Amino acid sequence: MKELLKKNVLVVATGCSAHALAKAGFLNSEGTEKYAGEGLKAVLTAIGEAAGLGGPLPPVLHMGSCVDNSRIGDLVTALARYLKVDSARLPVAASAPEPQHEKALSIGTWAVAMGITTHLGVVPPVLGSPEIAKLLTEGLTEVIGGKFYVETDPVKAAEGLIADIRTKRAELGLPN
Repeated sequence: MKELLKKNVLVVATGCSAHALAKAGFLNSEGTEKYAGEGLKAVLTAIGEAAGLGGPLPPVLHMGSCVDNSRIGDLVTALARYLKVDSARLPVAASAPEPQHEKALSIGTWAVAMGITTHLGVVPPVLGSPEIAKLLTEGLTEVIGGKFYVETDPVKAAEGLIADIRTKRAELGLPN
């Protein structure tokens, strides 16, 4: 989380992670001052001030329980429509760094089906077959745009997600 925020990546969260994120100070305005990169801090401060909050929005926006991921899907779909591109082309990524329940894999599969690179911080039991592992981590990108990205090291995971986001930003002609 810290790596993403300091690289100016806006984070939207759902589910069990919210408890840990709140305890770590990511769901309040002070977290923006402490963790956000200068660009993200400026955006969150401008929005917070415009909304009359007297300070920035938190660096991580919480959107409900794990089954509320459809809210994030709605946001991604609305952005894609606004930009007139497929959701797979958007510079967004998903992450389940420490899945707490089996449904995390099904939610991740849904994100991959939307064309979103989806990080898993725990190796899922589906990686036993080399053919299935290659399909899930590489082959789906050609078909639907998304893929699973399995990385257990949190800093390396953030670097991989940031690289994916930067590639998609460049493809859309957006500044990195």
